[in-house]
Amino acid sequence: MIAKEIFTNTKKYMGKKVTLEGWIKNHRKQKEFGFISFSDGTFFTPIQIIYEKDLKDFETIQKYHIGSSIKVEGTVVESPKENQAFEIKATNIELLGDCPEDYPIQPKKHSREFLREQAYLRPRTNLFQAVFRIRSKAAFAIHEYFQERDFIYFHAPLITGSDCEGAGEMFKVTTFDLDKIPHDENGNIDYSKDFFAKQASLTVSGQLQAETFALAYKNTYTFGPTFRAENSNTKTHANEFWMIEPEMAFYDLEEDMNIMEGMLKYIVKYVLDNCREELDFLDNFVEKGLVKKLEDLVAKEAIRITHHDAIKYLLESGKKFEFEPQYGEDLAREHEKYLTEEKFNAPVFVYDWPKDIKAFYMRLNDDKKTVAAVDLLVPGSGELMGGSQREERYDILEKRMKEMNVSTEELSWYLNLRKYGGCVHSGFGMGFERLIMYLTGIENIRDVIPYPRTPGNCEF
Repeated sequence: MIAKEIFTNTKKYMGKKVTLEGWIKNHRKQKEFGFISFSDGTFFTPIQIIYEKDLKDFETIQKYHIGSSIKVEGTVVESPKENQAFEIKATNIELLGDCPEDYPIQPKKHSREFLREQAYLRPRTNLFQAVFRIRSKAAFAIHEYFQERDFIYFHAPLITGSDCEGAGEMFKVTTFDLDKIPHDENGNIDYSKDFFAKQASLTVSGQLQAETFALAYKNTYTFGPTFRAENSNTKTHANEFWMIEPEMAFYDLEEDMNIMEGMLKYIVKYVLDNCREELDFLDNFVEKGLVKKLEDLVAKEAIRITHHDAIKYLLESGKKFEFEPQYGEDLAREHEKYLTEEKFNAPVFVYDWPKDIKAFYMRLNDDKKTVAAVDLLVPGSGELMGGSQREERYDILEKRMKEMNVSTEELSWYLNLRKYGGCVHSGFGMGFERLIMYLTGIENIRDVIPYPRTPGNCEF
């Protein structure tokens, strides 16, 4: 059986004999008895195992080290401790896998930097037990939200010949011998001799391919890894991360925002309902007020303002910002913080962005100056996701691509979607790790990815 069954059905198991397998988190030894803090990974709160001197192999059990795996047989009994409903009085404790005394994860406070160096062991700590269970539950909630609404789950290719964002920050994929790279008569790399007979890269987004499925199934979504060859060492950037990217046919920007808000609230509520022990721990030790922040997000309706009005509110605020707000320019983190936490005290959609700072595929508005793009800003985090109504008009999309030096030849198939039964359609993207940072209060993206890939780091 598993520990979670006892925690969720304590009355049922009280006085019953149980058998559990797991690991020793802590071990306090006394002359006549001992206490083992035990976890099998199925529930956040550890179980206290008490064993007494009359137990067979008492002296041997007292030598069991922290980190060892054990099998415990015993009876569930009421605990005399106020904050503990039960404990297990052991009748037998068997060592399954020993652990040396220099085991790195001792029952004391470890820095997160140290734990990154022990990434293969850090899931055994309370902090990362909480973070990665929340990550698991949030991932499940994403699928549940879309599956309940008949979205098709689309698996976007990880190797691609197109750059969705046009940024060029892509990891190249090749089978060339790097000491003998072939060149053509002009001295350029001859990709016709490579594995795919063209230049290929790891994807930065599955959006463009997902649009093809939206124009067949109406509603689709991707949820998978993406890659950016961005040499950035900030707390919010990683070179491998996961993205959620829904695409919806016959949806305009307003309906796009409805799905963005609905999905986010669904996920947050699901985590609140299913990870309360983990959230309470994080509220105490990582971000004070975390639970209230999440409950407020679920309860409050998001405000919707144009980019023009957002800048207007910032300029009229009387606040001194490090970066002066400007029409036609992006919002800084301090601007997002003011809008969500001071001006409105609620999530905020900012839509109709200046076209010159947005991607080629976003629908050009009638003013010819803005596009039907939107960012969702949330209190305590800032921008959490971004989307747009996609440009469905062939001639305007072609013109925008040429203006922004995006190859119309390489993306001829994407343009052709506008010829073959095209329609109004919209979508958005959300970085999964950014969501987990918001849900947990963790400030560094390296601590919400099991094995982070960042510049100079490809360990484990």
